[in-house]
Amino acid sequence: MEEILVAKGLKKTFRISAKQQKLEKTREKIKVAVNNLSFTAYRGEIYGLLGSNGAGKTTTLRMIATLITPDEGDVLVDGVSVVKEPNRVRSKIGFLTSELKLEEFFTPNYLFDFFAQLHGMEREETEERKRELFDKFGISGFAEVKVADMSTGMKQKVSLVISIVHNPDIIIFDEPTNGLDVLTAKVVTDFLLELKSQGKTIIVSTHIFSLIEKVCDRVGIIIDGAMALSGRLSELTEKKNLEDVFFDVYAERAGEAV
Repeated sequence: MEEILVAKGLKKTFRISAKQQKLEKTREKIKVAVNNLSFTAYRGEIYGLLGSNGAGKTTTLRMIATLITPDEGDVLVDGVSVVKEPNRVRSKIGFLTSELKLEEFFTPNYLFDFFAQLHGMEREETEERKRELFDKFGISGFAEVKVADMSTGMKQKVSLVISIVHNPDIIIFDEPTNGLDVLTAKVVTDFLLELKSQGKTIIVSTHIFSLIEKVCDRVGIIIDGAMALSGRLSELTEKKNLEDVFFDVYAERAGEAV
């Protein structure tokens, strides 16, 4: 199997404001969001990062996507360092996050063309790619509708197609089904499997056990910013379901912290 994404010893800390200290009932001024985290994803597989809210999943993905720089460690994306060559990494990946806020004044047509230009795509290539994705996700009939007038599900679909406008080989999805109705969530889940069938490598973060079980080949469980367990899903769940495995690991970590 070919290694396509290798995260090595990632660490990221953030300074906590006085207000945050009060809310989190802590006197610590520095929060360790990700701590010495490592994992490897292979070409053509779906790797799931599983953890509760605040576990460090989004911070990890933001480092991989070059949106923030690790304090320590590095990620090699198809052999390219996110620390040393972030621009080259960006050309290789697509990144969909729930934090992506579409400008509500614009239409899907405009946004798709804008992001295609950012990626240096030719006009003919852009139009062909747009037809393919708009038809697949039912966006064609809303192509000239302002984002402000769209449903949450349609906004998520538009965000998705924009994140993969340049047809990247490595795609990173942060909580891709979070807040979606069951029909839209199924469209997104089915698309993840379709991307895998095309030989794409997908990194997906979620707190939803069923999503991991349905689409992932391998999974890493993140607890308090650290990788608690990682391996092939079939092997980790050979004797127990994923939910039981997760809470066993969580309980073990809690016991170590006492």
